[in-house]
Amino acid sequence: MPATDMSVTGALHARRSVRAFTDQAVDPALLEGIFGAAQRAPSGGNLQPWQVTVLTGEPWQAVKDAVAARIAMGREGQEPEYDIYPRALTEPWTDRRFGVGEALYASLGIPREDKAGRLARFMDNYRGFNAPVMLFLHCSRIMGPPQWSDMGMWLQSVMLLLVEHGLASCPQECWAMYGATVRRTLGLDDGQILFSGLAIGYADTDAAVNRWPVPRAPLGEVIDWKGF
Repeated sequence: MPATDMSVTGALHARRSVRAFTDQAVDPALLEGIFGAAQRAPSGGNLQPWQVTVLTGEPWQAVKDAVAARIAMGREGQEPEYDIYPRALTEPWTDRRFGVGEALYASLGIPREDKAGRLARFMDNYRGFNAPVMLFLHCSRIMGPPQWSDMGMWLQSVMLLLVEHGLASCPQECWAMYGATVRRTLGLDDGQILFSGLAIGYADTDAAVNRWPVPRAPLGEVIDWKGF
């Protein structure tokens, strides 16, 4: 049963990208129920293109170790699956991207000039912020942008269901920077492409990185009403 009687609106307002987790284990039966409910997510032509690998324990540690070895190689170790951000990104999107980064580091008390401190914190991405469970979302390479949109709807469904059941998550496209390494470690062939990770666990509610306000664009910037 859900941890709380929560509406969809409540789950949307409660959900955030959590960057500090406790070490409390997650019941696999609870996750199975959440993934089962998420199967109701829409997809064009009912293709349901999402394919998922869920890890904990030694298999999860194996991925972290394999990616850490690639990171130690510098840029030569990167094997990006796709451009996470457009190369020609302009305003207002650049302002939103860098603004949220600055707010995050400010919540941790890490100033811009502390490059080592910022790098150390960035590396937490590749430990899943110590989440006990990592979900990797992937699909066949024959799939195109419409099916990637379908995967996003499935992922959003999972994240809201996690909130409903008292769990937290952080979607992590950063794993796609080392997509081939992740796929090899998971035993996936080259016919698959890695889309995203999703760190799953119980939020450390005392961590400052989980408490700062994350801004959203006002409706006037994203919606143009016509005929009303």
